[in-house]
Amino acid sequence: MKKFWYKILNWDKRLVSAAIESGFDSIYVSSDDVKKVRELSRIGVISNNKEADLVLDKDVKEIIIKSKESEKDIVNLNGKIPVIIKNKDWTIIPLENLISKTTNLIQYVENYKEAKVALETMEKGADGIVLETNDMNEIKKVGNLIREIQNEKLSLTEVEIDRIKQVGIGDRVVVDTSSILKPGQGILAGDSSSAMFLVYNENVQTPYCDPRPFRVNAGGVHAYVQIAGDKTKYLGELASGSKIMVVDQNGNTQEAIIGRVKIEKRPMLAVYAHYHNKKMSLIMQNAETIRLTKKDGSPISVTKLKKGDRVLANLEQDGVGRHFGQKIKETILEK
Repeated sequence: MKKFWYKILNWDKRLVSAAIESGFDSIYVSSDDVKKVRELSRIGVISNNKEADLVLDKDVKEIIIKSKESEKDIVNLNGKIPVIIKNKDWTIIPLENLISKTTNLIQYVENYKEAKVALETMEKGADGIVLETNDMNEIKKVGNLIREIQNEKLSLTEVEIDRIKQVGIGDRVVVDTSSILKPGQGILAGDSSSAMFLVYNENVQTPYCDPRPFRVNAGGVHAYVQIAGDKTKYLGELASGSKIMVVDQNGNTQEAIIGRVKIEKRPMLAVYAHYHNKKMSLIMQNAETIRLTKKDGSPISVTKLKKGDRVLANLEQDGVGRHFGQKIKETILEK
């Protein structure tokens, strides 16, 4: 994950609060201002004060690039700790040179334009930025960039339903997020980590239940669920305070905080589908309020699914598996 730091040496509560609200994960301040940050929020603090979370010259280095020798000093650290790169004359070439040789590079920037360039240089970008500005508008613009960078884009595929089968009683997982989910948004879940259905959120009005647009009834405890950073977890592992990836019908993503997870025994059914020769399935609760997602973003109840219906899914290439949620290339068969 990219690091987003905000630097302010002349204390201004208004600007620091704006940075925290915009999604910066650490605040860089002078020694006297560490306590002031902690009074505002539980957030990372960078300073030369030993009470800081990252202490300058111990946990993080700051190096001004004046020549090729300065670049060598950074490379010699071997990415062991974050290095704030401050260019004497802001150019892209030093960052390009360093990206090709080492990691843990935090580029100093003064505005949105510089931040965007730093995060996109050589397609990989710096490992983070530290923004120093007294311009509230620049803080908010970089905040929008933070959300854009953190939200992955997925390619979803229409898969064809083969059959639906009642399978008996099982433990299903309801995920209540701390966000209001929009029409078309849901959670990716599947019996296999290489093929996951887009399970719709409960924002649909019915004669029997009020809408709960923060909720997704996602599937059995055993099922894989997609989280940020191209990782997966089991649905049964999710808990309050952790994060889940929310996805819409166009593959746009955002992270949502999990407020509550409910695991209860319910009648279950298995949904089977395919795309060309690739087969997939998901065991879900057998109820009319549980829905998958069509290409146009509309929901379809699992109790109304029939052979030949098409719904959205996220498919991995063959020969890719998961080990503790991390993607690895291996020979694997899940059925």
